[in-house]
Amino acid sequence: MTKHIFVTGGVVSSLGKGLTSASIGLLLERRGIRVRLQKLDPYLNVDPGTMNPYQHGEVYVLDDGTETDLDLGHYERFCNAPMTRDCNYTTGRIYQEILRKERAGEYLGQTVQVIPHVTDEIKRAIDKLVAPDVDVIITEIGGTVGDIESLPFLEAIRQYRLDKGPEHVLYIHLTLLPYLRASGELKTKPTQQSVGKLREIGIQPDVLICRCEVEPTEEMCRKISLFCNVPRDGVLVEKDVDHSIYEVPLVLRDQQLDATICQKLRFPEGRADLSDWEAIVRTVIHPQHEVEIAIAGKYIGLHDAYKSIYESLAHAGIRNHAHVKFRKIEAEQIEDEGAERLLAGVHGILVPGGFGKRGVEGKIAAARFAREQRIPYFGLCFGMQIAVIETARNLAGLERANSSEVDPQTPHPVISLLDAQKKKVDLGGTMRLGSQPCSLKPGRALEAYAAPLIHERHRHRYEFNPAYKARLEAAGLVVTGEHESEHLAEIVERRDHPWFLAVQYHPEFKSKPTRPHPLFDQFIAASLRLRLERGGGAARIATAR
Repeated sequence: MTKHIFVTGGVVSSLGKGLTSASIGLLLERRGIRVRLQKLDPYLNVDPGTMNPYQHGEVYVLDDGTETDLDLGHYERFCNAPMTRDCNYTTGRIYQEILRKERAGEYLGQTVQVIPHVTDEIKRAIDKLVAPDVDVIITEIGGTVGDIESLPFLEAIRQYRLDKGPEHVLYIHLTLLPYLRASGELKTKPTQQSVGKLREIGIQPDVLICRCEVEPTEEMCRKISLFCNVPRDGVLVEKDVDHSIYEVPLVLRDQQLDATICQKLRFPEGRADLSDWEAIVRTVIHPQHEVEIAIAGKYIGLHDAYKSIYESLAHAGIRNHAHVKFRKIEAEQIEDEGAERLLAGVHGILVPGGFGKRGVEGKIAAARFAREQRIPYFGLCFGMQIAVIETARNLAGLERANSSEVDPQTPHPVISLLDAQKKKVDLGGTMRLGSQPCSLKPGRALEAYAAPLIHERHRHRYEFNPAYKARLEAAGLVVTGEHESEHLAEIVERRDHPWFLAVQYHPEFKSKPTRPHPLFDQFIAASLRLRLERGGGAARIATAR
């Protein structure tokens, strides 16, 4: 019978429930346990696809085209469990299904209520992942205990233990031990109150994981154990890590969390082999090189808006034994102060995806600076469209060339809507989404992938206009990857440049610390090569690998 682990959070939001859930999944997978992961989000949006990145961070896209919460990115980077539409439910999706059933008469005239109808629908969402080949499902409940929005989810998981039996369900609660610098004290009271609120709902946590910036004493841990009614071996400390989020699984393993879970859920004894993970952390702590990458975007103020990009760059840095230093630059700032001033000295320039016209001219200036100064350039999604616009304007003689998204009146819409997209009315879930096939021609992308056909995840609406392909290729921007059947441009490269490549898809969604994405790997290798050349050292990259 499939077992269940429910991860809740208390005191404040953004404690790292996603990272903790992903770490638990990794530890259990490394013991040979078959894991699935799931996120239940209390907000009313059907999915995060139409949400501002400043509100919610990046929108993470799965192979099946589902737009999800960014925590699913943590799950995929840490674990090998497959991710599908059933791995992320929101209140909006739950109520959408309930209202569909009510309109169809499926409730047979009943009064539809939060209990049992909403809670039953939540439990059905959890059950979607139950299967003979799944040993345990780790379900993270978004939000914070005490939020009115999360109450139906907490009630549903309370009922779940009653339905399945205590030997099949485990509750893990992540909480905060705040440190008051003025008095030099670590406080346990918020944790006690958070667990008290959870117990009022009817949930007694089996394991407490205490986030903190200062290590608590043994006396404090025993106090938490006593007042929260959790055995001492179930009180764990998740102190802020010094170097990388990839230290978190090692911290939890060292406190025997996986052993505790296996004991409580009656899984066979074993040991998690994390030797490769330990090697990753050693490389992060003791890199041989440093390389500085500029990220010129429009959501720079929020790290989570480009979370997968930063992590993918870090993965490639690990692969090349290099620390990747980020120079985060608002695209609008480039418009005001100039590319020369803001980008001078970097070893690589990355322009990420985005929507709307704010900051577009700054991104174009960044692409031009990379081309003219022969700095490695990597464009992602809108970053590819930026490279096309820059070439069209400055090398192909197409004055005022632009995307029709940015300038509907442009005389040269080198980026434009497909006819199918022109018919779309709703914004949510209507872009080109999910994994799609791409055929590669000779070039750096083919060298990186070492395969003629690849599959990558998409999330965009506007496309490279094929009417301009010949003129742009004559100007040096060559299409080296196309959709296998629809022949849409997916990859462009400059062959007269040390490394200039841009893609219409999102490779950052398929990178792992144990398996960096080949394009990010190649980009960081090229940037490191420039770094070594500038520094007067040997340009051979083999030693950095």
